[in-house]
Amino acid sequence: MDFSKKGTARKQQYIRSASRKIATKASVTVFRLFMVGLVSLIIIGSYLGFGVLKGLADSAPNIDQIEVKPSGFTTNIYDKDGNLIDTLIGAESNRVYVEISEIPKVLQDCVISIEDERFYEHNGIDVQGIFRAFFVALKSGDFGQGASTITQQLIKNQVFEGGAEDNFTDRFIRKVQEQYLAIQLEQKMSKKQILEYYLNTINFGAGTYGVQTASKRYFNKDVGELTLSEAAVLAAIAQSPTNMNPINHPDNNAQRRAQILESMKRLNLCTEEEYAQALSDDVYSRIQVVNDEQDVTSYNTYFVDELIEQVIADLQEEKGYTYTQASKALYSGGLNIYTTLDSKIQSVLDDVYTNEDYFPKIGTDSYWELTYALSIEKKNGKQIHYHTNDLLDFKHLTTAYFSSKEAAEELIEQFKAAKVETDDIILAENNSLIIQPQSSMVIMDQHTGYVVGLIGGRGEKTGNRTLNRATNTTRQPGSTFKILSTYLPALDSAGMTLATVVDDAPYKYPGSDKYVSNWSGDNYEGLTTLRRAIMRSMNVVTVKTLEKVTPKVGFDYLQKLGFTTLVESGVSESGKTYSDINLPLALGGITKGVSNLELTAAYAAIANGGVYSKPIFYTKILDNNNKVLLNKKTSVRQVMMESTAFLLTNAMEDVVKKGTGTLVGFKNLKMPVAGKTGTTTDDKDLWFSGYTPYYTATIWSGYDNNKAQTNTSYQKIIWRDVMERIHKENGLEAVPFNKPDSIVERTICTKSGKLAVEGRCDVYEGGSTVKTEYFAKNTEPTDKCDIHVAVKICTTSGKIATEFCPPSTVVEKVLLFKEETAKTQDTPFLLPSNDDTCKVHNARNSGLQNLLPTPGGTTPSVTTTPPNTNNSGNGNSNGNNGSNGNGNNGNGNGNNGNGNGNNGNGNGNNNSNNTGGEEDYYDPEFDYDYGD
Repeated sequence: MDFSKKGTARKQQYIRSASRKIATKASVTVFRLFMVGLVSLIIIGSYLGFGVLKGLADSAPNIDQIEVKPSGFTTNIYDKDGNLIDTLIGAESNRVYVEISEIPKVLQDCVISIEDERFYEHNGIDVQGIFRAFFVALKSGDFGQGASTITQQLIKNQVFEGGAEDNFTDRFIRKVQEQYLAIQLEQKMSKKQILEYYLNTINFGAGTYGVQTASKRYFNKDVGELTLSEAAVLAAIAQSPTNMNPINHPDNNAQRRAQILESMKRLNLCTEEEYAQALSDDVYSRIQVVNDEQDVTSYNTYFVDELIEQVIADLQEEKGYTYTQASKALYSGGLNIYTTLDSKIQSVLDDVYTNEDYFPKIGTDSYWELTYALSIEKKNGKQIHYHTNDLLDFKHLTTAYFSSKEAAEELIEQFKAAKVETDDIILAENNSLIIQPQSSMVIMDQHTGYVVGLIGGRGEKTGNRTLNRATNTTRQPGSTFKILSTYLPALDSAGMTLATVVDDAPYKYPGSDKYVSNWSGDNYEGLTTLRRAIMRSMNVVTVKTLEKVTPKVGFDYLQKLGFTTLVESGVSESGKTYSDINLPLALGGITKGVSNLELTAAYAAIANGGVYSKPIFYTKILDNNNKVLLNKKTSVRQVMMESTAFLLTNAMEDVVKKGTGTLVGFKNLKMPVAGKTGTTTDDKDLWFSGYTPYYTATIWSGYDNNKAQTNTSYQKIIWRDVMERIHKENGLEAVPFNKPDSIVERTICTKSGKLAVEGRCDVYEGGSTVKTEYFAKNTEPTDKCDIHVAVKICTTSGKIATEFCPPSTVVEKVLLFKEETAKTQDTPFLLPSNDDTCKVHNARNSGLQNLLPTPGGTTPSVTTTPPNTNNSGNGNSNGNNGSNGNGNNGNGNGNNGNGNGNNGNGNGNNNSNNTGGEEDYYDPEFDYDYGD
């Protein structure tokens, strides 16, 4: 540098030069412009950034319109006494809501310490955490993670559904919106409320949501009972419900649990002693034990299956829900459903139906039925599908019935070994083993319409909403329909009574060559009252009665009784019309059959004095806020007179006491029982529908494939034992069925249905026909019997005596005046024709007309001494006109004792050792009907 005088002068001259001044001014101007531009850029950038952030915030959901309260809760199902019996869980609804006061502070602290330790200090966003996360993000390049407060996580889970976008921009936008909404949410809600919602929202793995459900799943205890060690386990899961699951990944959970316990100690939320005790706790062994106990696949009961169907239907009908909405509400709405189920009754049902001693033995009438399917893909890509028939052909079997599960499973393994090669891929395999025969039972409280117990099948239940044989399958009802389709309308509106007489004789369906067959074969009883026809389940009398009632009237009554499967008119694929409005309706011959549930409800109407109550499965449903969503009351209607209901009940008591249902009478408990048996052709369906003064129950048994049965009584024994145990275990007292004031009694003749005549009906040669019968007022008979005739018989010839017969050979007998169409049990005791007189004693026919009644006229008066009907002599003489049989008053008591009948070798009527009235016996029932 030149510091000489001359050099200094040059320097000063440069500084004062115009060019220098211009350059300096230019530099200053450029700097100023730069600073102004920089400041402007900062200001504009700030405004732009603010605008972007404001735009992102404005695009977030409106805080007043979002719902952060947890949704998707477990639905609880209670029995009639309020006991929890089952739960319904959707895909994300295994959640039981608990308030913050029920959640222990130790669990709250564990979650806060690991998820958001400044939760009670920030206003929704944690600035300190944001800076920490920012520097972490600079290193990792991930600006979408970290710094989320509990408030933000609640919003993320409930508003944004916990999703995460793939690119940085989307993650950045989501984070800004979360923080914006978090600040607003904390201005609306308290910290306690936010924490309560969050703890009820968290996914804790294993299909559980919320702290209460998680506590039950992992520790089998309420959340309020958790220890520090257990609380730390749950808090650890929140970070990753899959990777931190303490069942599948206990090591991962243990590492994070240790961090939580360390934070609890650091934040002085637990003592050193508590920390050490928790850290040493072998909590994962307890979790595994609980998991082993809970890891048993269980399915809804048949009752709950039907309950689900009813609730979904009611939500659609009464609330206007779609099917999808109704299902979501049921499985995820956190409903509380109060059912009609009586757990004590259901327990008896379950106990009996799991006892194989009640059913035919495996290997005889009982077996396992196999359904099988297998799909494989060969190495070349070809797919092959095998079914049950392929399995059977493999071993040249003709049926898929097995005497044991093991035999079926062994066959499957052999089949797969033969068909599946090393490189084959099994695409799908399904096998189903169902024990046969099957059975169902429904029990109702007839006074309320409540279904109190239900079984839809025997054997292990293999799924939810599977085949329910009690409610959604139909079978032919057999003779149980006789009461409902025929005798009910006959007594209620057709002017008939239990004393009405119908001739049980060979009979063809009108316009057909087909005879109506009695289960007793060719043994026809002749003139028979409706009471006896009910007791003996007589087909001919039933069909003839419906013919008088008309099938249309019977059909209408059945519809009033709630049957929904009857066909009024239909057209087959071939164009042929068909209808259930015909005479086979009397015997249960209908197109589609009926369900057990509807048959039970129909009989319950009789048991309830003629009032039909539509069966219901629940009484009320509360939503998640304990507000009434649905109230259920059974719809009721009077479907028959009270007097009709009593008369049918009284007649069906005879079915149990001395008819086809004697096996259902209680053995060790005195209790009135009324009901009706029912079987279909080849005993494919076995029924008993009956009731006590307390409950109505129906049982069905049969093979799913309609196979014929040989054991036809086991269903009655099941009905008896179930019902007797229910009444005994509930301490129910024996009370008679209610007899209304509209019932009167009369002494009648069972051959005419009219008032009995002393000296005629009681000394009838076929046995006394005098009986006390019940009637509805104004239907009782007023006319006296006119078909029992006293006539003089010659004991030598067995013909009507004439004036030439010696007095010592003449006796008076009371015989039956009847127009006979075919041979019946009445035949031996019919009044002879006018010309059927004694020819042995030079018989002459004069004056005989005065001894016989005129058809259509009145019975002549014959004044003779009635025979001694109680003679118990040995009967050494032969019977009238017979070469082999004993006389009328032979061995044993009764008018026609143990010996043969009047006309020789044929057996007489009433060949039991009683002294008159109806017989006391039991016969197995065998009903014929149309349609299976």
